Amino acid sequence: MKETLAPPTPETIACFHALSEPLRVQVIELLRYQELCVCELCDHLGTSGSKLSFHLKILKEAGLVRSRQQGRWIYYSLNLSQFLVIEEYIATYRRFSSILPARPCNE
Repeated sequence: MKETLAPPTPETIACFHALSEPLRVQVIELLRYQELCVCELCDHLGTSGSKLSFHLKILKEAGLVRSRQQGRWIYYSLNLSQFLVIEEYIATYRRFSSILPARPCNE
């Protein structure tokens, strides 16, 4: 009997949406190593605070980043448990795929 994959949850879809924007992926890469405040992220990315705030909001809504306030600064860090959710979802394709290993498209 062939097993079927469960459809992605709204949370999983939100994560993929959040990771579909290059600037948001850059934010994730910067946060991989340490917690950063908005001003530090702006400096690294060369973008305005208002533009970055929009992208941070999407990352937070997807559960990929966390924030904490210290004084007047807001610091952001990765929410690694949400990355495990994405990893587990992607792993289902490996477990249930009948086409392994995949061939390059140009063959």
